[in-house]
Amino acid sequence: MAKLMWGMIGGGEGSQIGPAHRLGSGLDGAFDFVAGALDHRAEAGRAYGQRLGLASDRAYGDWREMLAGEQGRDDRIDLVTVATPNATHFEITKAYLKAGFHVLCEKPMTMTVEEGEEIVGLARETGRICAVNYGYTGYALVRHMRAMVARGDLGRVRMVVAEFAHGHHADAADADNPRVRWRYDPAQAGVSAQFADCGIHALHMASFVIGQELDRLSADTVSCIESRVLEDDAQVNLRFDGGAAGRLWTSSIALGRQHGLTLQVFGEKGGLRWAQEQPNQLYWMPLGGRLEVMERGGPGLSPEADRASRVTMGHAEGMPLAFANIYADLAEAIRARKEGRDMGPAADLYPRAEDGLRSMAAVFAVAQSGKDQGVWMDARPPMFR
Repeated sequence: MAKLMWGMIGGGEGSQIGPAHRLGSGLDGAFDFVAGALDHRAEAGRAYGQRLGLASDRAYGDWREMLAGEQGRDDRIDLVTVATPNATHFEITKAYLKAGFHVLCEKPMTMTVEEGEEIVGLARETGRICAVNYGYTGYALVRHMRAMVARGDLGRVRMVVAEFAHGHHADAADADNPRVRWRYDPAQAGVSAQFADCGIHALHMASFVIGQELDRLSADTVSCIESRVLEDDAQVNLRFDGGAAGRLWTSSIALGRQHGLTLQVFGEKGGLRWAQEQPNQLYWMPLGGRLEVMERGGPGLSPEADRASRVTMGHAEGMPLAFANIYADLAEAIRARKEGRDMGPAADLYPRAEDGLRSMAAVFAVAQSGKDQGVWMDARPPMFR
């Protein structure tokens, strides 16, 4: 099977996210990394791209040069990943979709709900895939949780509890550190800091697992470091369209927490608990039964979990392998569109533009609710009301 062609914008030398994308995209041999505009400094981007093995004529200086260069090629890229600063996502994603490319955009997909609705409309109009990198949903046991909920193992879902809390911005002395400061500056980050950065990962995972979309929310937001304009901690009450209630806590001042992404789902017939820092174990407590620890790669898991499991049981699987599952879904979806066939198991697994739009609507609802002392807000984008 011929490989698909993949390009990347951003994610240059020193980037936190770039290596995870490059590892994930190449793991299954479905994509060849053939083009990139990897740095806002043109020459640095070109040089780094060539050190990674890109041909000199496809190591571009910026995303516009890359768009012009790839449009005219017979072997143009099939998918472009946008891993640039948040405020640039909309412009770049829009340009590549209009030019007929499939796009995987880092989150947040846009900075406003209106931009998000435009991207959703454009993806539908062009028939191009626009995916959003909520990469943690690629973990095998997260997909098994989703399968358990869908097949009714938990009965009706009553409550979902999601957390994404870390302590890496807890030092008030970092107030003037440029690597930290921009995150809490409305001019650069928008209307939200911590919820827009981490909270939307937890929210998307909750919705992905229980198969319900967020309907409304009430938020308590606080800037624990008083010099910050935007929040560094948020507690959010959630109500989903399928009847489930939810609680979400996200924080950047939780000293002692490292990554802190966890999910618990409580149903009529049992409860589940999973933590990203121990991704190989899923805890299942059936009503009236005994606690069971499921191991990734073990017997008796769902086809969804087996498909997403990469190495034998007992060996750790981490973030790049979760990303690889998103890329595997996208490769299957792109090939299916080329061949005019059904997308199969990838059809409803990879996060798409609609998910990015719902996240942005939730960001604005949290920001407004926090200002209004926790008033309940409609968290749906206008186009989905």
